[in-house]
Amino acid sequence: MDAPGVGRAASGPSRSGPCGRGGVGSMKGRRPAGRGWIPWVPRKSLYGVWEISVRYATAVVVHRIGGVPVATTADSPPKPASEGRGHPKRWLILGVICLAQLTVLLDNTVLNVAIPSLTTDLDASTADVQWMVNAYSLVQSGLLLTAGSAADRYGRKKLLALGLALFGVGSLCAGLAQSSGQLIAARAGMGIGGALLMTTTLAVVVTVFDESERTKAIGVWGAVSSLGFAGGPLIGGALLDHFWWGSIFLINLPVAALGLVAVLRLVPESKNPMGDRPDLVGALLSTIGMTGVVFAIISGPEHGWASPQVLVSGAVGVVVLAGFAVWERRVPYPMLDMSFFADRRFVGAVAGGILVAFGMGGSLFLLTQHLQFVLGYEPLDAGLRTAPLALVIVVLNLAGLGARLLGKLGTPRTIVLGMSLVSGGLAAIATLGSDGYDGMLVGLLMMGAGIAVSMPAMATAIMSAIPPEKAGVGAGVNGTLTEFGNSLGVAVLGAVLNSRFVALLPAAAAGAGSLPEALKAVHSPRDGAAVADAFSSGVETAQLVGAGAVLAGGLLAAFLLGRAERTPETGNPEG
Repeated sequence: MDAPGVGRAASGPSRSGPCGRGGVGSMKGRRPAGRGWIPWVPRKSLYGVWEISVRYATAVVVHRIGGVPVATTADSPPKPASEGRGHPKRWLILGVICLAQLTVLLDNTVLNVAIPSLTTDLDASTADVQWMVNAYSLVQSGLLLTAGSAADRYGRKKLLALGLALFGVGSLCAGLAQSSGQLIAARAGMGIGGALLMTTTLAVVVTVFDESERTKAIGVWGAVSSLGFAGGPLIGGALLDHFWWGSIFLINLPVAALGLVAVLRLVPESKNPMGDRPDLVGALLSTIGMTGVVFAIISGPEHGWASPQVLVSGAVGVVVLAGFAVWERRVPYPMLDMSFFADRRFVGAVAGGILVAFGMGGSLFLLTQHLQFVLGYEPLDAGLRTAPLALVIVVLNLAGLGARLLGKLGTPRTIVLGMSLVSGGLAAIATLGSDGYDGMLVGLLMMGAGIAVSMPAMATAIMSAIPPEKAGVGAGVNGTLTEFGNSLGVAVLGAVLNSRFVALLPAAAAGAGSLPEALKAVHSPRDGAAVADAFSSGVETAQLVGAGAVLAGGLLAAFLLGRAERTPETGNPEG
């Protein structure tokens, strides 16, 4: 009997998913029964998108660790989780895992509310701030897939402990940084630890719970992940209202220390010695390539788009990414299976996911600065005013809106609807939010609704395009490219902001690299107002660019997915 909530495929007869008949471990070696196969979409579910993502995550991780999860210790032989009730301290382990996961995810958004403080205290330019944000996500996105393979092969407990240690050391260095360069380097170190944590926490959860409790445990893990996204600006704002900016990093230290002790004492070791070897060359090439492209985009407004620095870094990034694609086609164990891109469903869904992350990441980067620099809100107030975006996503996900619309409208139309809402939200923020918060709130609510509608459809499209025997790698691709989309949004929209801002500055503030620097350079109220107007104009222009990019991404995704549905030979072959 299928697990509760797993419904009928989007087209064709009902089929059991990996969490149904045979259990998650039976996924290995199975292939879709038909070209129209779309896996594990619930008919009715209280959990909505979590019902999809939780069951998919379970299947993916159990597939990665080699079928039946095992927990090995020095005192006892390996034992399939299905024979008992899992590890005796499994819920305590889950609590520790979730706390570590929460900390990593908080650091994806917590920095946004600290941007004004960092700009003032470290004399950071707009480009410096962009690198403070992007160093973390770029390194994390470049290492996610390879870190997962390394953990599977060499031991998840070892890599989880190493991730906690690196994340803690990086947080300490970030909290004590005395310059922009030091903080950027520390954030990159945190990204390495974050990549190890993101890839091992879920795998550990799967190994310590048996099938009867696994879905529930991963549901808790997923809910905590959502809270991490929503809570970053709030926790960061609360800390900044009482302490200096370094507190948003130093608060990670007790969590990392507690997690490290708990992992070493409680978590059993598990690994698959016959798993794929980590693709270290691929990880290095992808990280260098993405960094080169982002460096060119961030440096353009400061050094000139035709400057040798920008042209060379951009060219190096493109060439290295091309080399990465060639390498991945030839290596026996690729970090990214390039054959995925032959499927229009995969390309369309990934393009949509990247551009949703592009719009959301870039918009939050701009909004917190506008709220504090222009509208005069304190950090906590700014965090509270961006929270509706995350809250709408959480509420609509729990209500299952995206999954229901997917069943009624189909994948292409659902993605167009969701991404149109995201685009409209960005446009509303640009046109209605410049003078106050009310218009901005409308835009945030539209963006949240659009993300909640489009993400389940994109996840389903990606899942349907990936053969089960490659699900472990394929699942990580979505997260990796989404992280890159976030970095790209911060880089591109930040560059648009900076270019527009610098172009409109009054003569007295010419050459200023940030809003505080420009305000220090002017001495008349008229020039001060002109500086503020220049910054507001830059934010508005950047939001409109983001709106156009997201809308274009939605149309592209719908076009590719629509063609895939009309072309029978597109997709996974029958087997």
